[in-house]
Amino acid sequence: MPELPEVEIIRRQLHGELTGARITRCEVLLPRLVTHPSPRTYERALTDSGIRGVNRRGKYLLIDLDDHLELIIHLGMTGSLSLVSRGEERPRHTHLVFYLADGRDLLYVDPRTFGETALVPPGDHRFLRGLHTIGPEPIDEGFTCDVLACALAGSARVKSALLDQSRVAGIGNIYADEMLYRAGIHPCRRLDDITPPEIELLHASMREVLNQALSQGGSSVSDYVDLEGEPGTFQSMHRVYRREGEACLVCCEPIRRMRVAGRSSYYCPHCQR
Repeated sequence: MPELPEVEIIRRQLHGELTGARITRCEVLLPRLVTHPSPRTYERALTDSGIRGVNRRGKYLLIDLDDHLELIIHLGMTGSLSLVSRGEERPRHTHLVFYLADGRDLLYVDPRTFGETALVPPGDHRFLRGLHTIGPEPIDEGFTCDVLACALAGSARVKSALLDQSRVAGIGNIYADEMLYRAGIHPCRRLDDITPPEIELLHASMREVLNQALSQGGSSVSDYVDLEGEPGTFQSMHRVYRREGEACLVCCEPIRRMRVAGRSSYYCPHCQR
């Protein structure tokens, strides 16, 4: 699934390409992707809508329209967006088409169809449960160690907590593993066992990992490509994720894999005791 860095990269590209553009009409080819309102109302409401900018919350793209509406898109597991010239052959699994007045089309493509989209009044996110309850943004300036400590209150396992979007927005399996490794924290540690100095280490590793991922175009370990169809390169810098059996880059101990919160988790048994 595209995580915060990948969605932020797409947001930046969309903001540059679409700000000031106009949607002349929309075509919904897979109605169940539309969470709110009905697919037909969604299509009608998007007719002749101007785009004022593109924002992001966690893994959600928020497109600000000039008629007091907000177009929300979540890419799910395998979703992607692409801008093409009208008449160009569409990829398989194209499920949404936004026709732009300048002759381009914005396509939403999703082989596994776990994504969703909605059209709502700005800030009215009650129709999207994951967005309505979303936590703070870890790359915002206001995301301090104290904010992280509050977000990680309780007794859950730290890996499970990092994947909980209501605690911290945008972090998924890849980046949780990378952050915990750099902070030297085992993914099964209980939150109430983590010390304030370890919270500071985790906070620093979160910023480091996310900023490096952004600079490298994100991680392409499966289907992810950006708006231009280009993959990210941060996967070549992963220190534990999908490196089971390979030597730890610090201590040479083989990287191990275990299941945490139903997800494969990669860690070093020596560096993350």
